[in-house]
Amino acid sequence: MALSNTQYDTIIRKYEERQLNSRTLLQERKDYVYAHVEGFRELEDSISSVSVAQGKKLLEGDDNALVELKDILKDLSSMKKQLLLSAGLPEDYLEPVFICPDCKDTGYIGTAKCHCFKQAEISMLYEQSGISELLEENNFSTLSFEYYEGEDLQRFKNTVVTCKNFINNFNSDYHNLFFYGTVGTGKSFLSGCVAKELLERGHSVIYFSAAALFDVLSKIKFDYRSTEDLHNSYEDLFQCDLLIIDDLGTEFTNNFVNSQLFSLINDRHLRQKAVIISTNLSLADFRDRYSDRIFSRITSNYEICKITGPDIRMYKKKLQNRK
Repeated sequence: MALSNTQYDTIIRKYEERQLNSRTLLQERKDYVYAHVEGFRELEDSISSVSVAQGKKLLEGDDNALVELKDILKDLSSMKKQLLLSAGLPEDYLEPVFICPDCKDTGYIGTAKCHCFKQAEISMLYEQSGISELLEENNFSTLSFEYYEGEDLQRFKNTVVTCKNFINNFNSDYHNLFFYGTVGTGKSFLSGCVAKELLERGHSVIYFSAAALFDVLSKIKFDYRSTEDLHNSYEDLFQCDLLIIDDLGTEFTNNFVNSQLFSLINDRHLRQKAVIISTNLSLADFRDRYSDRIFSRITSNYEICKITGPDIRMYKKKLQNRK
C-alpha cells in the first residue's frame, strides 16, 4: 500500500485506541462482576493458587501435574461460566471484545496485514484522493456505450481499452494519459474509472480540477498563512502514485500557471509517477494556450486519447426534463 508514514501512523493509532477501549471495557466488566457476582473473585484467585501448587509438583517430578492442572482449570472455567449465567450475564462476558476478532485489533495476523488493515488503508487513500462521492457514479460498473455512434463509439471503446491496460500494467509500466475532445463526452468519467480501480488496489490517487489545483498552488506560494495541510497536499502532488488533473484549460492561465504546470508534470515524469490530464481543448488550442515545453512533455510522454460525441450531461438532462 502506498501510504505516507503519517498516514500509516494514523491507522496504527486507531488500532491502539481500539485496544485501549477493549482493555477499559474488560476492566469495567470485571469490576462489575467482582462486585455483583458472589464467589467469582474467589474462583479467579483459586486459579492462581492452583497453578502455583501444580507447578511445584511438576518441578518435584510429578509427571501428572500438568495434566491435572489442565483438568482443574477446565473445571474452574466451567464454574465461572455458570456463575455468570446465573447472574444473567453471557458466559463470554469477560472475554476481550474486538472489532476485528481475526487480528484481535492489532492490524496484523502474524507478520501479514489483516484484511481490516488493508481496508483501512484503502479508506485512507479514498479520503486523500478527494473524489469518494464522484466515484460512486464514475466507475466501470456504470460505463455505457449507448451514447456513442460511428467514429465516436470506436474512439470511446479504444480509450476504454487503453484505460484498462493502464490499470493492469500500472505496477510494471510507467505511463501517462491525456484525454482531449469535446465537452461532456466522458473524459472525466474515464479518469474516475481508472482512479477507483487503482484506489481499490491500494494505490494513492489524488484528483484536482485544474482551477482547484492552481488555487492550492497559489495559496502555498503566496499566502504566508497557508496551513500545514496545504503544504502536505503540495508534497502529495509529487509523491502520490497517480495525479489526475481534470478540465485543464478552464483555469485562468498566466505565467504562474504555466510554470507550475511544467514543474509538476516534469517532476512527476522524473519520479516516474503517473498523471492523467483531461481537457476540452483541441491539441492546437492546448499548444497555443500553454508553453511549447509543456506541449512537448505531453506529446512525448503521454498516450493521447481523443474522445468525441454528444454532451452526455446535456443528453441526460433532456431525458429527465421529458419525464
